[in-house]
Amino acid sequence: MPSSEKVGPKPKAPTQRTISDRPSAPFDETPLPFASLTIDESLRDALDQRGFVQTTPIQSAVLPYALAGKDVIGCAQTGTGKTAAYLLPILTRLLREDRADGLKTSRGHTRALILAPTRELATQIDDEIQGFAYHAPLSSVAVYGGVPMDPQERALKAGVDIVVATPGRLLDHQRSKVGDYSKLEMFVLDEADRMMDMGFWPDVQRIAALLPPSTHRQTMLFSATMPEEVMKFADALAPGAIFLQVGSRRGPAQTITHEARVMQLRDKIPFLAKILRRGRTTAIVFVNTKIGCDRLAQQLRKFGLHAEAIHADRTQDARTRALEAFRAGHIRVLVATDVAARGLDIESVGIVVNYEVPRSLDTYVHRVGRTGRNEELGHALTLAEPSEQYLLNAIEKSFGLTFID
Repeated sequence: MPSSEKVGPKPKAPTQRTISDRPSAPFDETPLPFASLTIDESLRDALDQRGFVQTTPIQSAVLPYALAGKDVIGCAQTGTGKTAAYLLPILTRLLREDRADGLKTSRGHTRALILAPTRELATQIDDEIQGFAYHAPLSSVAVYGGVPMDPQERALKAGVDIVVATPGRLLDHQRSKVGDYSKLEMFVLDEADRMMDMGFWPDVQRIAALLPPSTHRQTMLFSATMPEEVMKFADALAPGAIFLQVGSRRGPAQTITHEARVMQLRDKIPFLAKILRRGRTTAIVFVNTKIGCDRLAQQLRKFGLHAEAIHADRTQDARTRALEAFRAGHIRVLVATDVAARGLDIESVGIVVNYEVPRSLDTYVHRVGRTGRNEELGHALTLAEPSEQYLLNAIEKSFGLTFID
């Protein structure tokens, strides 16, 4: 890409954090029919009804180990099916135990805990549990901030089988002595690197200290990138866990094409509006600040585009409405801060736009990972000012990309 003149002082180019060189345990990523797996019969019926036919590579790698009760550290690109890779073993184990003991109702204590970094991901995981275990006598609750605590408190006191929680709200309940994890059987940490990026790491460590010893539970940790600090914590959390690396340890999915345009700030909105009006595809546009998020959504609406903003300062109800409207196709453009950059599984997002260049390589990977999911083709467009050329160069060099321009 052509170089540009420097304008004033610039921050350092993003650098990739050190990643462990640990080799992956052996696995075969060949797709497996779900019917061939040793999962509970009721789950097979749910998989059939939902159109699940065969495993993705991360599921092929993880499920044989996880269904055998092994601790697992799984690293794979976004949009590859990590959620089902840990939910199916959890549900299978709990259902088999209940069947063996002749139980048809909840045991009255929490048996599995899943931590997620954002409210949206927590509710999405809980929705997946309900979808897989629709005909099974298992109970679950999503525990997250931005909504009243009372309904969550009642569920935790009743001892639901599975709790899906964000770290901060779970600790809020713990401070009130609500929730008993002394008999916990399974613990999952999803999007571990996002937890660290969002400053949740101390909370995650406090929660881990409340749990039974690693020898008394099955632990699974999943992420799209595996920084050294996360790997060290995983080793302490589950010594001897099976490490499974599926695909590249770095970089976006191979199904995504990458484009970059260098232009002045004043030209960005007209250019973006033209791009978004040109096709009928859905788009997620990422910005770096909450104020910028609201402003850009408003400006795009002036160009006749149906755009909604989603960021941490919006109420949970407003965020949920925006996401559901986007999923349903009622709005075509979602303008978001990095609250939407991890974990959200929205089908067939045609294009991701970095309206502002992300300042870290991991953020670039997770933003563009909202498209090109489940082996579909996707496209990522980054709009940079001339003074940000060096950031584009760093992304290209780090991931071996060549931006289309």
